[in-house]
Amino acid sequence: MAKVIMWNLMTLDGFVEGPNRDISWHSDVWGEELEQLSTEQMNAAGGLLFGRVTYELMAGHWPSATGEVADFMNAAPKYVFSRTVQKSDWNNTQMFSADVAGTVARLKRDSTKDIFLFGSADLASSLIPHGLIDEFRIAVSPVILGGGTPLFKPGDKVKLKLLDSRPLSTGVVILRYVPAAAQ
Repeated sequence: MAKVIMWNLMTLDGFVEGPNRDISWHSDVWGEELEQLSTEQMNAAGGLLFGRVTYELMAGHWPSATGEVADFMNAAPKYVFSRTVQKSDWNNTQMFSADVAGTVARLKRDSTKDIFLFGSADLASSLIPHGLIDEFRIAVSPVILGGGTPLFKPGDKVKLKLLDSRPLSTGVVILRYVPAAAQ
């Protein structure tokens, strides 16, 4: 059975994007180390989970991009959850509109390699109460935006256990957590 691993870049004040969906701050911390980590993660991934907003950003970029990451993004199975978008022209994409928790549980059972949840803070917040995220990987960026879209939404308390922390030369700190009940 596969694990669902949430991977997000987040500012020090907890935002995944600034006002008006601004992610320009990503370029402040992108570098060789973060690129290497991304490559390692994509090599371990058996599929990608997206909410609609992240999916639209990814589908607007990767199909015309080139290189190793683009090849992976275009070939990997993609599972997209949206109440409004019903079809996709992006290679290997399946669209789902209902029973998010049940569908993700089935995908975990049916997959042999881990499934990565990229971005998609709203989708993550819908999976957390069901215990469907097995690992939280967060790259904390040394940026304070002061507003935007928070990574975590209001909800029940979830205790986590730190697996690893690793600082990068750009000031980003990679944090890896699992739910404390999963010890």
